[in-house]
Amino acid sequence: MRTLGVDLAAATKKTAVAVIEWDQAPARLVHLALDVSDQDIVDLFAATDMTGIDCPVGWPQALIPFLTGHLDFDAGPVLAYDGIEGRRLLAYRDTDRFVTANTGLIPLSVSADRLAHPAMRCAVIQAKIAALHGPQPRDGSGKLAEVYPAASLKLWGLGARGYKGRGASEAERLSVLLGSLRQQAPWLDLAGHEDRLAGSDDLFDAVVASLTARAVAVGLTALPDDAHAAAARKEGWIHMPAGGLDGLPG
Repeated sequence: MRTLGVDLAAATKKTAVAVIEWDQAPARLVHLALDVSDQDIVDLFAATDMTGIDCPVGWPQALIPFLTGHLDFDAGPVLAYDGIEGRRLLAYRDTDRFVTANTGLIPLSVSADRLAHPAMRCAVIQAKIAALHGPQPRDGSGKLAEVYPAASLKLWGLGARGYKGRGASEAERLSVLLGSLRQQAPWLDLAGHEDRLAGSDDLFDAVVASLTARAVAVGLTALPDDAHAAAARKEGWIHMPAGGLDGLPG
């Protein structure tokens, strides 16, 4: 098995990918790259068994009638979301609320925050994959799953705060975090990429996304129950680990 992790940004220069091969012990990081194009991601998707992408794969269902009503000067669907609670339904998906309830983390809003631009790119990438390999279910039941490295790190007991950025303190925290990952996952061969990973939170998140893709593939993530299944199919579903890192090598 080969898993692909994608840390997707609006621009290619901040987009990172990581491929981990699991067929032998230890598992090995066989590809790590920054400045990645849409076509690179589509090609890697085809060459791997499971992809974890750190970007929303859909938008809140409530956003569609709200925007349609606004475009058509139809006040009813717009006024249905009046007030702060209504706006929260427009800003956050069912899966975002599930993540917050289970981890205390608050994912960025795909419709009202900095994720909007990467999510548009993600939608285009999904369409390109669908044209060549068929549509991928947004709930992660196919070969593409939405992941959230901060949640994966927290649930694996590694912590997830303060390592993003270019300052000295962020670099130090990322180095410590990488050390913790190596300690808790001694079965993972980083193939000499330790310095690159310690110097780039984008590359590091791509590795975490690839590890989470493995968790999806072996059934070690929380799946949507009946209460969340319908929304997950339309909005997407963030796959969070439901077991420890030690369960990934299998």
